[in-house]
Amino acid sequence: MFESLQDRLGSILNGLTGRGALSEADVSAALREVRRALLEADVALEVVRSFTDRVREKAVGANVLKSIKPGQMVVKIVHDELVEMLGATGVSIDLNAPAPVVIMMVGLQGSGKTTTSGKIAHRLNTRDKKKVLMASLDTRRPAAQEQLRQLGVQAGIDTLPVIAGQSPTDIAARAVQAAKLGGHDVVILDTAGRTHIDEPLMIEMAEIKRRSNPHEILLVADALTGQDAVNLARNFDERVGITGLVLTRMDGDGRGGAALSMRAVTGKPIKLIGVGEKMSELDEFHPRRVADRILGMGDIVSLVEKAAENIDAEKAAAMAAKMKSGKFDLNDLSDQLSQMQKMGGMGGIMGMMPGMSGMKDKMAAAGLDDRMFKRQMAIISSMTKAERANPDLLKHSRKKRIAAGSGTDAADINKLLKMHRQMADMMKAMGGKKGGGMMKQMMGGLAGKMGLGGMGGGMGDLSSLDPKQLEALQKQAEAAGLGKGMPGGMGGLPGLGGGKLPGLGGGFPGLPGLPKKK
Repeated sequence: MFESLQDRLGSILNGLTGRGALSEADVSAALREVRRALLEADVALEVVRSFTDRVREKAVGANVLKSIKPGQMVVKIVHDELVEMLGATGVSIDLNAPAPVVIMMVGLQGSGKTTTSGKIAHRLNTRDKKKVLMASLDTRRPAAQEQLRQLGVQAGIDTLPVIAGQSPTDIAARAVQAAKLGGHDVVILDTAGRTHIDEPLMIEMAEIKRRSNPHEILLVADALTGQDAVNLARNFDERVGITGLVLTRMDGDGRGGAALSMRAVTGKPIKLIGVGEKMSELDEFHPRRVADRILGMGDIVSLVEKAAENIDAEKAAAMAAKMKSGKFDLNDLSDQLSQMQKMGGMGGIMGMMPGMSGMKDKMAAAGLDDRMFKRQMAIISSMTKAERANPDLLKHSRKKRIAAGSGTDAADINKLLKMHRQMADMMKAMGGKKGGGMMKQMMGGLAGKMGLGGMGGGMGDLSSLDPKQLEALQKQAEAAGLGKGMPGGMGGLPGLGGGKLPGLGGGFPGLPGLPKKK
Protein backbone atom coordinates (compact mmCIF):
# COMPACT_ATOMS: atom_id res chain seq x y z
CA MET A 1 0.00 0.00 0.00
CA PHE A 2 1.51 3.33 -1.18
CA GLU A 3 4.89 1.60 -1.58
CA SER A 4 6.08 3.38 -4.76
CA LEU A 5 4.95 6.78 -3.47
CA GLN A 6 6.57 6.08 -0.09
CA ASP A 7 9.90 5.22 -1.72
CA ARG A 8 9.90 8.26 -4.02
CA LEU A 9 8.85 10.84 -1.42
CA GLY A 10 11.20 9.29 1.14
CA SER A 11 14.27 9.73 -1.09
CA ILE A 12 13.26 13.30 -2.10
CA LEU A 13 12.65 14.49 1.48
CA ASN A 14 15.75 12.70 2.83
CA GLY A 15 17.77 14.85 0.44
CA LEU A 16 16.30 17.96 2.07
CA THR A 17 16.75 16.86 5.70
CA GLY A 18 20.46 16.24 5.14
CA ARG A 19 21.15 19.89 4.33
CA GLY A 20 22.07 22.57 6.84
CA ALA A 21 20.24 25.41 5.06
CA LEU A 22 17.70 25.57 2.22
CA SER A 23 17.38 28.07 -0.60
CA GLU A 24 14.21 28.78 -2.54
CA ALA A 25 15.76 26.89 -5.48
CA ASP A 26 16.25 23.77 -3.28
CA VAL A 27 12.58 23.81 -2.25
CA SER A 28 11.42 24.35 -5.87
CA ALA A 29 13.58 21.48 -7.14
CA ALA A 30 12.26 19.15 -4.40
CA LEU A 31 8.66 20.14 -5.13
CA ARG A 32 9.17 19.41 -8.84
CA GLU A 33 10.18 15.87 -7.83
CA VAL A 34 7.22 15.62 -5.41
CA ARG A 35 4.88 16.69 -8.22
CA ARG A 36 6.35 14.03 -10.54
CA ALA A 37 6.09 11.36 -7.81
CA LEU A 38 2.42 12.18 -7.17
CA LEU A 39 1.57 12.11 -10.90
CA GLU A 40 3.32 8.74 -11.27
CA ALA A 41 1.23 7.50 -8.33
CA ASP A 42 -1.92 8.30 -10.38
CA VAL A 43 -2.97 11.30 -8.28
CA ALA A 44 -5.24 13.63 -10.33
CA LEU A 45 -3.45 16.61 -11.91
CA GLU A 46 -5.70 19.24 -10.28
CA VAL A 47 -5.05 17.67 -6.85
CA VAL A 48 -1.27 17.62 -7.44
CA ARG A 49 -1.27 21.29 -8.49
CA SER A 50 -3.17 22.51 -5.44
CA PHE A 51 -1.05 20.31 -3.13
CA THR A 52 2.34 21.56 -4.42
CA ASP A 53 1.09 25.19 -4.49
CA ARG A 54 0.07 24.99 -0.82
CA VAL A 55 3.36 23.34 0.20
CA ARG A 56 5.41 25.93 -1.77
CA GLU A 57 3.48 28.81 -0.19
CA LYS A 58 4.36 27.55 3.31
CA ALA A 59 7.84 26.18 2.53
CA VAL A 60 9.43 29.26 0.96
CA GLY A 61 8.56 31.48 3.94
CA ALA A 62 11.44 33.05 5.86
CA ASN A 63 10.54 30.94 8.96
CA VAL A 64 11.39 27.71 7.16
CA LEU A 65 14.45 28.81 5.19
CA LYS A 66 16.10 30.20 8.33
CA SER A 67 14.82 27.67 10.85
CA ILE A 68 17.22 25.45 12.85
CA LYS A 69 16.36 22.33 10.81
CA PRO A 70 14.75 23.65 7.58
CA GLY A 71 14.67 20.21 5.90
CA GLN A 72 12.66 18.68 8.74
CA MET A 73 10.35 21.70 8.70
CA VAL A 74 9.59 21.04 5.00
CA VAL A 75 8.89 17.36 5.81
CA LYS A 76 6.41 18.52 8.48
CA ILE A 77 4.68 20.86 5.98
CA VAL A 78 4.41 18.03 3.39
CA HIS A 79 3.06 15.71 6.11
CA ASP A 80 0.45 18.25 7.26
CA GLU A 81 -0.71 18.91 3.69
CA LEU A 82 -0.97 15.15 3.03
CA VAL A 83 -3.18 14.83 6.13
CA GLU A 84 -5.28 17.77 4.88
CA MET A 85 -5.61 16.17 1.42
CA LEU A 86 -6.70 12.82 2.92
CA GLY A 87 -9.10 14.47 5.42
CA ALA A 88 -7.99 15.88 8.75
CA THR A 89 -9.73 13.22 10.86
CA GLY A 90 -10.91 9.65 10.33
CA VAL A 91 -14.68 9.29 9.83
CA SER A 92 -16.44 6.00 10.55
CA ILE A 93 -19.85 4.78 9.34
CA ASP A 94 -22.58 6.93 10.90
CA LEU A 95 -25.24 4.82 12.66
CA ASN A 96 -26.77 7.78 14.50
CA ALA A 97 -30.29 7.47 13.08
CA PRO A 98 -33.56 5.66 13.94
CA ALA A 99 -33.37 1.89 13.36
CA PRO A 100 -33.16 0.35 10.89
CA VAL A 101 -30.28 2.50 9.57
CA VAL A 102 -30.18 2.05 5.77
CA ILE A 103 -26.73 1.85 4.11
CA MET A 104 -26.82 1.93 0.30
CA MET A 105 -23.77 0.59 -1.58
CA VAL A 106 -23.12 2.07 -5.05
CA GLY A 107 -20.32 1.72 -7.61
CA LEU A 108 -19.29 0.16 -10.90
CA GLN A 109 -19.49 -3.57 -11.66
CA GLY A 110 -16.44 -5.45 -10.42
CA SER A 111 -15.43 -2.87 -7.81
CA GLY A 112 -16.25 -5.31 -4.99
CA LYS A 113 -19.63 -4.01 -3.73
CA THR A 114 -21.07 -7.41 -2.78
CA THR A 115 -17.95 -8.60 -0.93
CA THR A 116 -17.62 -5.20 0.79
CA SER A 117 -21.31 -5.35 1.84
CA GLY A 118 -20.55 -8.68 3.54
CA LYS A 119 -17.42 -7.27 5.20
CA ILE A 120 -19.26 -4.20 6.54
CA ALA A 121 -22.09 -6.40 7.85
CA HIS A 122 -19.53 -8.68 9.54
CA ARG A 123 -17.76 -5.65 11.06
CA LEU A 124 -20.98 -4.10 12.39
CA ASN A 125 -22.10 -7.45 13.78
CA THR A 126 -18.83 -8.42 15.53
CA ARG A 127 -17.52 -5.00 16.62
CA ASP A 128 -20.67 -2.95 17.19
CA LYS A 129 -22.98 -5.88 18.09
CA LYS A 130 -25.60 -4.73 15.57
CA LYS A 131 -28.24 -6.98 14.05
CA VAL A 132 -27.76 -6.58 10.28
CA LEU A 133 -29.92 -7.51 7.27
CA MET A 134 -28.35 -7.62 3.79
CA ALA A 135 -30.37 -7.37 0.57
CA SER A 136 -29.12 -7.80 -3.01
CA LEU A 137 -30.73 -5.40 -5.49
CA ASP A 138 -28.70 -6.75 -8.41
CA THR A 139 -31.20 -8.56 -10.62
CA ARG A 140 -29.00 -8.43 -13.76
CA ARG A 141 -25.73 -10.12 -12.84
CA PRO A 142 -26.14 -13.93 -12.76
CA ALA A 143 -26.04 -15.37 -9.21
CA ALA A 144 -25.41 -11.92 -7.63
CA GLN A 145 -28.20 -12.52 -5.09
CA GLU A 146 -26.92 -16.02 -4.37
CA GLN A 147 -23.40 -14.63 -3.81
CA LEU A 148 -24.69 -12.25 -1.12
CA ARG A 149 -26.70 -15.08 0.48
CA GLN A 150 -23.56 -17.26 0.64
CA LEU A 151 -21.60 -14.37 2.24
CA GLY A 152 -24.42 -14.04 4.79
CA VAL A 153 -24.22 -17.76 5.64
CA GLN A 154 -20.42 -17.52 5.94
CA ALA A 155 -20.55 -14.51 8.30
CA GLY A 156 -23.74 -15.47 10.15
CA ILE A 157 -25.66 -12.43 8.80
CA ASP A 158 -29.36 -12.39 7.81
CA THR A 159 -30.11 -11.91 4.11
CA LEU A 160 -33.41 -10.97 2.47
CA PRO A 161 -35.12 -13.99 0.82
CA VAL A 162 -35.11 -13.72 -2.98
CA ILE A 163 -38.46 -13.33 -4.78
CA ALA A 164 -38.05 -13.88 -8.55
CA GLY A 165 -39.20 -11.06 -10.86
CA GLN A 166 -39.09 -8.21 -8.33
CA SER A 167 -37.56 -4.90 -9.46
CA PRO A 168 -34.58 -3.41 -7.54
CA THR A 169 -36.74 -0.58 -6.14
CA ASP A 170 -39.37 -3.05 -4.87
CA ILE A 171 -36.63 -5.19 -3.25
CA ALA A 172 -35.27 -2.05 -1.51
CA ALA A 173 -38.69 -1.17 -0.09
CA ARG A 174 -39.27 -4.80 1.00
CA ALA A 175 -35.82 -4.94 2.67
CA VAL A 176 -36.52 -1.85 4.80
CA GLN A 177 -39.94 -3.24 5.79
CA ALA A 178 -38.45 -6.67 6.64
CA ALA A 179 -35.73 -5.00 8.76
CA LYS A 180 -38.38 -3.10 10.73
CA LEU A 181 -40.41 -6.25 11.34
CA GLY A 182 -37.31 -8.35 12.16
CA GLY A 183 -35.90 -5.87 14.69
CA HIS A 184 -32.72 -5.26 12.69
CA ASP A 185 -30.48 -2.29 13.55
CA VAL A 186 -28.94 -1.91 10.08
CA VAL A 187 -30.01 -2.84 6.55
CA ILE A 188 -27.36 -2.92 3.78
CA LEU A 189 -28.60 -2.53 0.18
CA ASP A 190 -26.18 -3.99 -2.37
CA THR A 191 -27.15 -2.23 -5.62
CA ALA A 192 -26.35 -3.30 -9.19
CA GLY A 193 -23.33 -1.91 -11.05
CA ARG A 194 -22.46 -1.41 -14.71
CA THR A 195 -19.13 -1.60 -16.54
CA HIS A 196 -19.43 2.17 -17.07
CA ILE A 197 -21.63 5.05 -15.86
CA ASP A 198 -24.86 5.35 -17.89
CA GLU A 199 -28.21 7.11 -17.59
CA PRO A 200 -30.39 4.05 -16.74
CA LEU A 201 -28.01 3.19 -13.86
CA MET A 202 -28.24 6.69 -12.39
CA ILE A 203 -32.06 6.79 -12.73
CA GLU A 204 -32.27 3.41 -10.94
CA MET A 205 -29.94 4.63 -8.14
CA ALA A 206 -32.00 7.79 -7.65
CA GLU A 207 -35.25 5.78 -7.47
CA ILE A 208 -33.78 3.31 -4.94
CA LYS A 209 -32.61 6.28 -2.86
CA ARG A 210 -36.13 7.78 -2.94
CA ARG A 211 -37.82 4.49 -1.92
CA SER A 212 -35.39 3.45 0.85
CA ASN A 213 -34.24 6.86 2.24
CA PRO A 214 -30.67 5.69 3.09
CA HIS A 215 -28.75 7.34 5.93
CA GLU A 216 -25.39 6.42 4.34
CA ILE A 217 -24.61 6.12 0.60
CA LEU A 218 -21.16 4.56 0.24
CA LEU A 219 -19.35 4.59 -3.10
CA VAL A 220 -17.25 1.43 -3.47
CA ALA A 221 -14.28 2.02 -5.78
CA ASP A 222 -11.35 -0.15 -6.79
CA ALA A 223 -8.10 1.50 -5.63
CA LEU A 224 -6.47 0.33 -8.90
CA THR A 225 -8.86 2.51 -10.99
CA GLY A 226 -6.24 5.29 -10.99
CA GLN A 227 -6.97 8.65 -12.62
CA ASP A 228 -10.52 7.68 -13.67
CA ALA A 229 -11.47 7.26 -9.98
CA VAL A 230 -11.95 11.03 -9.78
CA ASN A 231 -14.54 11.13 -12.60
CA LEU A 232 -16.32 8.13 -11.10
CA ALA A 233 -16.59 9.77 -7.65
CA ARG A 234 -17.67 13.11 -9.10
CA ASN A 235 -20.43 11.57 -11.27
CA PHE A 236 -21.91 9.46 -8.46
CA ASP A 237 -21.75 12.39 -6.04
CA GLU A 238 -23.52 14.78 -8.44
CA ARG A 239 -26.31 12.32 -9.35
CA VAL A 240 -26.89 10.33 -6.14
CA GLY A 241 -25.11 12.30 -3.40
CA ILE A 242 -22.63 9.98 -1.68
CA THR A 243 -21.79 10.33 2.03
CA GLY A 244 -18.49 8.45 2.00
CA LEU A 245 -16.04 6.26 0.07
CA VAL A 246 -14.87 2.67 0.50
CA LEU A 247 -11.68 1.74 -1.39
CA THR A 248 -11.16 -1.95 -2.18
CA ARG A 249 -7.93 -3.80 -3.11
CA MET A 250 -5.75 -1.28 -1.27
CA ASP A 251 -3.35 -4.14 -0.49
CA GLY A 252 -2.66 -4.56 -4.22
CA ASP A 253 -2.14 -0.86 -4.95
CA GLY A 254 1.45 0.32 -4.61
CA ARG A 255 0.59 3.81 -5.87
CA GLY A 256 -2.42 5.03 -3.86
CA GLY A 257 -3.44 7.77 -6.31
CA ALA A 258 -7.15 6.98 -6.00
CA ALA A 259 -7.10 7.43 -2.22
CA LEU A 260 -5.31 10.77 -2.47
CA SER A 261 -7.47 12.08 -5.35
CA MET A 262 -11.03 11.04 -4.46
CA ARG A 263 -11.09 12.62 -1.01
CA ALA A 264 -9.63 15.89 -2.33
CA VAL A 265 -12.01 16.15 -5.32
CA THR A 266 -15.32 15.13 -3.71
CA GLY A 267 -14.69 16.45 -0.19
CA LYS A 268 -16.28 13.18 1.01
CA PRO A 269 -14.37 11.11 3.59
CA ILE A 270 -12.80 7.72 2.86
CA LYS A 271 -14.46 5.66 5.59
CA LEU A 272 -13.10 2.16 5.03
CA ILE A 273 -10.41 0.39 3.01
CA GLY A 274 -10.34 -3.24 1.91
CA VAL A 275 -6.92 -4.77 2.57
CA GLY A 276 -7.49 -8.45 1.71
CA GLU A 277 -9.96 -11.15 0.70
CA LYS A 278 -11.02 -12.32 4.17
CA MET A 279 -14.21 -11.02 5.83
CA SER A 280 -12.18 -9.42 8.61
CA GLU A 281 -9.82 -7.58 6.22
CA LEU A 282 -11.58 -4.22 6.19
CA ASP A 283 -9.90 -1.34 8.03
CA GLU A 284 -10.96 2.13 9.10
CA PHE A 285 -9.18 4.89 7.20
CA HIS A 286 -7.06 7.16 9.44
CA PRO A 287 -5.60 10.06 7.39
CA ARG A 288 -2.82 10.93 9.84
CA ARG A 289 -1.66 7.31 10.10
CA VAL A 290 -1.68 6.92 6.31
CA ALA A 291 0.33 10.16 5.91
CA ASP A 292 2.82 8.82 8.50
CA ARG A 293 3.23 5.59 6.52
CA ILE A 294 3.64 7.41 3.17
CA LEU A 295 6.47 9.49 4.65
CA GLY A 296 8.08 6.43 6.29
CA MET A 297 7.21 7.48 9.86
CA GLY A 298 5.57 4.16 10.66
CA ASP A 299 2.20 3.54 12.26
CA ILE A 300 2.70 2.23 15.79
CA VAL A 301 -0.96 2.81 16.77
CA SER A 302 -2.32 0.55 13.99
CA LEU A 303 0.34 -2.05 14.78
CA VAL A 304 -0.72 -2.18 18.45
CA GLU A 305 -4.41 -2.30 17.44
CA LYS A 306 -3.70 -5.21 15.09
CA ALA A 307 -1.80 -6.96 17.84
CA ALA A 308 -4.72 -6.46 20.25
CA GLU A 309 -7.14 -7.95 17.68
CA ASN A 310 -5.02 -10.92 16.61
CA ILE A 311 -3.04 -11.97 19.67
CA ASP A 312 -4.80 -14.38 22.00
CA ALA A 313 -4.57 -12.87 25.52
CA GLU A 314 -4.43 -16.29 27.25
CA LYS A 315 -1.66 -17.53 24.92
CA ALA A 316 0.26 -14.27 25.47
CA ALA A 317 0.02 -14.70 29.26
CA ALA A 318 1.22 -18.33 29.04
CA MET A 319 4.04 -17.20 26.74
CA ALA A 320 5.09 -14.49 29.23
CA ALA A 321 5.22 -17.09 32.02
CA LYS A 322 7.39 -19.36 29.84
CA MET A 323 9.67 -16.45 28.98
CA LYS A 324 10.12 -15.74 32.67
CA SER A 325 11.24 -19.31 33.31
CA GLY A 326 13.48 -19.20 30.21
CA LYS A 327 11.58 -22.01 28.37
CA PHE A 328 10.88 -21.70 24.64
CA ASP A 329 10.14 -24.76 22.49
CA LEU A 330 9.18 -25.21 18.82
CA ASN A 331 5.44 -25.02 19.63
CA ASP A 332 6.07 -21.50 20.97
CA LEU A 333 8.06 -20.60 17.85
CA SER A 334 5.18 -21.84 15.64
CA ASP A 335 2.70 -19.70 17.65
CA GLN A 336 4.94 -16.64 17.21
CA LEU A 337 5.20 -17.18 13.44
CA SER A 338 1.42 -17.70 12.99
CA GLN A 339 0.68 -14.53 14.99
CA MET A 340 3.08 -12.59 12.76
CA GLN A 341 1.21 -13.93 9.71
CA LYS A 342 -2.12 -12.76 11.18
CA MET A 343 -0.70 -9.27 11.73
CA GLY A 344 0.24 -8.89 8.07
CA GLY A 345 3.50 -10.83 7.92
CA MET A 346 7.02 -9.47 8.18
CA GLY A 347 6.49 -6.83 5.48
CA GLY A 348 3.28 -5.52 7.06
CA ILE A 349 4.83 -5.22 10.52
CA MET A 350 8.04 -3.61 9.24
CA GLY A 351 6.02 -1.07 7.21
CA MET A 352 4.29 0.11 10.40
CA MET A 353 7.48 0.56 12.43
CA PRO A 354 9.11 4.01 12.36
CA GLY A 355 12.21 4.18 10.18
CA MET A 356 11.96 0.48 9.21
CA SER A 357 10.05 0.63 5.90
CA GLY A 358 13.33 0.70 3.94
CA MET A 359 14.45 -2.54 5.65
CA LYS A 360 11.84 -4.67 3.83
CA ASP A 361 13.78 -4.85 0.56
CA LYS A 362 17.06 -5.68 2.32
CA MET A 363 15.35 -8.45 4.27
CA ALA A 364 13.68 -9.87 1.15
CA ALA A 365 17.06 -9.86 -0.65
CA ALA A 366 18.50 -11.90 2.22
CA GLY A 367 15.64 -14.42 1.97
CA LEU A 368 14.01 -13.23 5.19
CA ASP A 369 10.44 -12.96 3.97
CA ASP A 370 7.00 -14.47 4.65
CA ARG A 371 7.66 -17.46 2.38
CA MET A 372 10.54 -18.46 4.64
CA PHE A 373 8.22 -18.33 7.67
CA LYS A 374 5.63 -20.49 5.89
CA ARG A 375 8.36 -23.06 5.16
CA GLN A 376 9.39 -23.03 8.81
CA MET A 377 5.79 -23.54 9.94
CA ALA A 378 5.51 -26.48 7.52
CA ILE A 379 8.68 -28.01 9.03
CA ILE A 380 7.33 -27.66 12.60
CA SER A 381 3.95 -29.15 11.51
CA SER A 382 5.79 -32.23 10.17
CA MET A 383 7.32 -32.98 13.59
CA THR A 384 5.84 -35.18 16.30
CA LYS A 385 4.57 -33.70 19.56
CA ALA A 386 7.68 -34.95 21.41
CA GLU A 387 10.04 -33.45 18.81
CA ARG A 388 8.37 -30.05 19.01
CA ALA A 389 8.65 -30.05 22.81
CA ASN A 390 12.26 -31.30 22.79
CA PRO A 391 14.24 -30.25 19.65
CA ASP A 392 17.34 -32.12 20.95
CA LEU A 393 15.69 -35.36 19.77
CA LEU A 394 16.16 -34.32 16.13
CA LYS A 395 18.94 -36.54 14.78
CA HIS A 396 19.71 -37.30 11.12
CA SER A 397 17.00 -39.97 10.51
CA ARG A 398 14.26 -37.79 12.05
CA LYS A 399 15.39 -34.75 10.03
CA LYS A 400 15.20 -36.87 6.85
CA ARG A 401 11.58 -37.82 7.65
CA ILE A 402 10.59 -34.23 8.50
CA ALA A 403 12.24 -32.89 5.30
CA ALA A 404 10.23 -35.40 3.20
CA GLY A 405 7.00 -34.46 5.01
CA SER A 406 7.44 -30.69 4.65
CA GLY A 407 8.95 -30.55 1.14
CA THR A 408 12.20 -29.04 2.43
CA ASP A 409 15.73 -30.30 3.05
CA ALA A 410 18.04 -30.86 6.04
CA ALA A 411 19.67 -27.43 5.56
CA ASP A 412 16.27 -25.71 6.07
CA ILE A 413 15.66 -27.74 9.23
CA ASN A 414 19.12 -26.83 10.58
CA LYS A 415 18.43 -23.11 9.90
CA LEU A 416 15.15 -23.38 11.81
CA LEU A 417 16.84 -25.10 14.77
CA LYS A 418 19.60 -22.47 14.80
CA MET A 419 16.98 -19.69 14.82
CA HIS A 420 15.11 -21.45 17.62
CA ARG A 421 18.30 -21.71 19.72
CA GLN A 422 18.98 -17.99 19.22
CA MET A 423 15.42 -17.10 20.21
CA ALA A 424 15.55 -19.40 23.24
CA ASP A 425 18.79 -17.70 24.36
CA MET A 426 17.14 -14.31 23.90
CA MET A 427 14.08 -15.41 25.88
CA LYS A 428 16.36 -16.40 28.77
CA ALA A 429 18.04 -12.98 28.62
CA MET A 430 14.63 -11.25 28.50
CA GLY A 431 13.21 -13.26 31.37
CA GLY A 432 16.37 -13.10 33.51
CA LYS A 433 15.87 -11.83 37.04
CA LYS A 434 19.07 -9.77 37.19
CA GLY A 435 18.15 -6.11 36.73
CA GLY A 436 14.60 -7.02 35.73
CA GLY A 437 15.48 -8.66 32.41
CA MET A 438 16.55 -7.27 29.03
CA MET A 439 13.02 -6.40 27.85
CA LYS A 440 12.24 -4.47 31.01
CA GLN A 441 15.53 -2.55 30.75
CA MET A 442 14.91 -1.77 27.09
CA MET A 443 11.34 -0.58 27.68
CA GLY A 444 12.50 1.41 30.69
CA GLY A 445 15.10 3.18 28.57
CA LEU A 446 12.58 3.90 25.84
CA ALA A 447 10.05 5.22 28.35
CA GLY A 448 12.71 7.44 29.94
CA LYS A 449 13.68 8.92 26.59
CA MET A 450 10.02 9.73 25.88
CA GLY A 451 9.52 11.39 29.24
CA LEU A 452 7.35 8.57 30.60
CA GLY A 453 9.31 7.63 33.69
CA GLY A 454 6.77 5.22 35.15
CA MET A 455 6.52 3.06 32.04
CA GLY A 456 9.52 0.80 32.42
CA GLY A 457 7.44 -2.21 33.43
CA GLY A 458 7.52 -4.03 30.10
CA MET A 459 5.30 -4.48 27.07
CA GLY A 460 2.17 -5.08 29.15
CA ASP A 461 2.05 -1.36 29.95
CA LEU A 462 1.57 -0.52 26.26
CA SER A 463 -1.28 -2.99 25.80
CA SER A 464 -3.34 -1.29 28.49
CA LEU A 465 -3.39 2.03 26.61
CA ASP A 466 -6.31 3.02 24.40
CA PRO A 467 -5.73 4.32 20.80
CA LYS A 468 -5.88 8.01 21.88
CA GLN A 469 -3.15 7.47 24.48
CA LEU A 470 -1.12 5.58 21.88
CA GLU A 471 -1.50 8.48 19.41
CA ALA A 472 -0.12 10.83 22.11
CA LEU A 473 2.67 8.33 22.82
CA GLN A 474 3.63 8.21 19.14
CA LYS A 475 3.77 12.03 18.95
CA GLN A 476 6.02 12.10 22.03
CA ALA A 477 8.24 9.46 20.41
CA GLU A 478 8.56 11.58 17.26
CA ALA A 479 9.29 14.69 19.32
CA ALA A 480 12.01 12.75 21.16
CA GLY A 481 13.65 11.82 17.85
CA LEU A 482 12.30 8.26 17.53
CA GLY A 483 10.37 8.91 14.32
CA LYS A 484 11.38 10.22 10.89
CA GLY A 485 14.96 11.26 10.32
CA MET A 486 16.38 9.17 13.15
CA PRO A 487 19.94 8.07 12.34
CA GLY A 488 20.20 4.45 11.25
CA GLY A 489 16.48 3.63 11.42
CA MET A 490 15.57 2.23 14.84
CA GLY A 491 19.16 2.47 16.08
CA GLY A 492 18.24 5.33 18.38
CA LEU A 493 16.17 3.09 20.63
CA PRO A 494 17.90 2.65 23.96
CA GLY A 495 18.86 -0.96 24.57
CA LEU A 496 19.14 -1.76 20.88
CA GLY A 497 22.67 -0.33 20.55
CA GLY A 498 24.60 0.94 17.55
CA GLY A 499 23.31 2.46 14.33
CA LYS A 500 21.48 -0.70 13.23
CA LEU A 501 19.55 -3.58 14.71
CA PRO A 502 21.76 -6.37 16.04
CA GLY A 503 21.49 -9.48 13.88
CA LEU A 504 20.83 -7.42 10.72
CA GLY A 505 24.50 -6.75 10.02
CA GLY A 506 26.26 -9.55 8.20
CA GLY A 507 24.05 -12.11 6.53
CA PHE A 508 20.90 -12.08 8.67
CA PRO A 509 21.65 -15.05 10.94
CA GLY A 510 18.16 -15.12 12.40
CA LEU A 511 15.10 -13.02 12.96
CA PRO A 512 15.67 -9.21 13.00
CA GLY A 513 16.73 -8.02 16.40
CA LEU A 514 18.32 -11.28 17.46
CA PRO A 515 21.88 -11.09 18.81
CA LYS A 516 24.46 -13.19 16.99
CA LYS A 517 25.19 -16.56 18.54
CA LYS A 518 28.56 -16.52 20.29
